[in-house]
Amino acid sequence: MSTTQTPTDSPTDSPEGTTPTTRGRLGGRWIDRWEPEDAAFWQRTGRRVATRNLLVSVFAEHLAFSVWLVWSVTVVALPAAGFAFSVDQLFWLVALPSLVGSILRLPYTFAVPRFGGRNWTVVSALLLLVPTVAMTLAVSDPATPYWVFLLVAAAAGFGGGNFASSMTNISFFFPERTKGLGLGLNAAGGNLGTSTVQFLVPVVLAAGAGTLAYAGLMWVPLIVVSAVLAWFCMDNLTVSKAPIRGQLAAAKRPHTWVMSLLYIGTFGSFIGYSAAYPLLAKTVFPDSGATKYAFLGALVGSLVRPVGGWLADRWGGARVTCAVFAAMVAGMAVLLAAVNSGSLGLFVTAFAVLFVASGVGNGSTYRMVPAIFARQGERDERAGVAGARRAALTEAGAAVGIISAVGAFGGFLIPRAYGASLGATGSVATAVLAYAAFYALCLGVTWWCYLRRQLLVARMPSLAEAAV
Repeated sequence: MSTTQTPTDSPTDSPEGTTPTTRGRLGGRWIDRWEPEDAAFWQRTGRRVATRNLLVSVFAEHLAFSVWLVWSVTVVALPAAGFAFSVDQLFWLVALPSLVGSILRLPYTFAVPRFGGRNWTVVSALLLLVPTVAMTLAVSDPATPYWVFLLVAAAAGFGGGNFASSMTNISFFFPERTKGLGLGLNAAGGNLGTSTVQFLVPVVLAAGAGTLAYAGLMWVPLIVVSAVLAWFCMDNLTVSKAPIRGQLAAAKRPHTWVMSLLYIGTFGSFIGYSAAYPLLAKTVFPDSGATKYAFLGALVGSLVRPVGGWLADRWGGARVTCAVFAAMVAGMAVLLAAVNSGSLGLFVTAFAVLFVASGVGNGSTYRMVPAIFARQGERDERAGVAGARRAALTEAGAAVGIISAVGAFGGFLIPRAYGASLGATGSVATAVLAYAAFYALCLGVTWWCYLRRQLLVARMPSLAEAAV
């Protein structure tokens, strides 16, 4: 049965078209009319409702990232706790959550239109209890077999799936003119969880006399709080509901897959470096104590993500993204020099460049997605396609999920590349060279698809005129 609600931040006596219509229905609170592009609507209540949902989303996503990356710092303490795993086995524990998280991002994306952003935030938050409780039990017994650790690490992938549903949900709340900032803040708040977990887990373990169980147990009460906040403070948007067929149309757009490749280079790199850095630093420079400051890289990368969105709003996402990939090629050159010379200073400098560049790139590439689909909708509408702009909004939300799913796969590739390279050659140089070549490829693809104005444009058009 449906009942009509009058939310406190959207009074019913307001002029038509300036407030959201909110209804209570089975499955929670839904807003039936949401028009953020309407200036009066946005100024009167839209901004307030969007901000409230954004704040809760950031908290829930922050915890999800912390759970997703909890193995990145926990593995460093496993040998001292009596777990005799090889370096390559430890890198598998670091990489597996990203693999599972990238796979889960697709169904998580489609869950928002199916169940509602608020409802799915509650469910996805509670699912984080599975990996945290399982970790608490697994690390408490030194006799726990390695295959159990693999399963528990895989369960941490639930945290990775949350990002796609959160970003898809928030993308519907903000108008096009501020979408870059809104998505950037949401993503940065989540990304900061990678730094939080790498800072707090060592502190909590030290306070708990090294009891590894606290690495999982400490998140349980916070997870419950996030689910409760989502239940009482968030909203579902009817505009986000769309048939699966309409969402899957995004998979037929070539730009969805182009942006997926670029997102491997930005977000995939950020999450991969965040996951791999503590163990890599411990392996390459075992006596340096560099792991104590591992959280700083993820912290800086997270904080500059909104800057990437802001720069993209001002200068264009494609231009910023090209600069990002150029910086990442340079960062890889410095990292190669560090590995070959054994210089800790160069090693830290290289990762500082990579974290900053990938963080900025996270914001700039994500800002490109809604802009690309908005331009595509305008083109289709001019060509006579009815409802093209509204369809483009739905496709953009679905594309965000696809792109984030593929991009997160980079978080698996980077730790595995380092682990495999160390196992085969005793050095990470091979992995470094491979990623330098990949970033150069991404730079070229960005220019070709989104900045090229003359070369072969008559035969193979670009989106340079759209200034995405």
